[in-house]
Amino acid sequence: MRKKINVGLIGAGRLGTMYAEFLTTRVTGANLVAVADIIPERATKCSERFGIDKAYFSHQEINSDKSLAAVIVTATTANHKEIVLDAAAKGRPIFCEKPMTLSLKDAREMKAAIEKHGVFYQQGYMRRFDKGLAAAKKKINEGVIGTPVVFRGSSRDPYLPTLEYLNPHNSGGQILDMAIHDIDIARWYMGEISSVYSIGGVLAYPEVKETGDTDNVIMSMKFESGCLGEIDISRNGIYGYDIRAEVLGTKGTLKIGYLRETPILVMTAQGVTHDVVPYFPERFCDAYVAQLNDFLNNLQNDLKPMITIEDGIAGLQVAVAATASLHESKVVNVKDY
Repeated sequence: MRKKINVGLIGAGRLGTMYAEFLTTRVTGANLVAVADIIPERATKCSERFGIDKAYFSHQEINSDKSLAAVIVTATTANHKEIVLDAAAKGRPIFCEKPMTLSLKDAREMKAAIEKHGVFYQQGYMRRFDKGLAAAKKKINEGVIGTPVVFRGSSRDPYLPTLEYLNPHNSGGQILDMAIHDIDIARWYMGEISSVYSIGGVLAYPEVKETGDTDNVIMSMKFESGCLGEIDISRNGIYGYDIRAEVLGTKGTLKIGYLRETPILVMTAQGVTHDVVPYFPERFCDAYVAQLNDFLNNLQNDLKPMITIEDGIAGLQVAVAATASLHESKVVNVKDY
């Protein structure tokens, strides 16, 4: 039986609380000994709920805890840079949730700090650990559908976040917040993206206009290989959490994703119905756990992560370029950013 790794969790909001539950109930290689949040009530509540020994109220405190072998960053994206720079300077191996940060300048500073201090860093993109999406990647590598030529991704959320969250100064904007996962899968399946063109607007929730953001966006992409892609993201998937992908190849097509939470169809005289996936914790629960297990296994066995800091920067670069295209109404070359 492998020895458990002492880890600290930085960020005890919605996502951080979910991570705390996974780390204390399903991730067998982890010993969650500390949690930190700049809102003291969050850190205290999280530590009490999950039996975590230490509650800190700043990242400086938890990063200075010498009993920790690694830190997991689930804080607000705007705070990622400050947290990661501090953790790297103190020699802490780091797992950081997506998106890496809000700007490419900050992301490149983070990369420089990781390299300077020689610390381990793994970028969080849990969809690569989803069984369906991972199986599709294997099929592509095996040549089952021939050469991939077109990628389509779709992410539709069932709920509108708070207007405070939607402010691009906090979320980075809809593309950075929502499409970053689809961009990562597109790169994973098809290779690097060379140019993007985005259109979007406030089509479902008029109140979003006051934030300066959108609630629906469609991105068209061209890959360096010459292949094509499209991603649509929506805040108004009111019927359920709808995540799908499709890859068209020269010899076949892969369709990935589903809307049903349970594989049951109810067929009556009134029609055919089924349930829906409520939201991302239900849809990607197993993927989150697999991702954390992978992080700990990489640390224990000195392995290079599948998802590197370069992947974090590359995905962010595409998202930033796509956001610029949305605002400028023109095709944008990714390498210009």
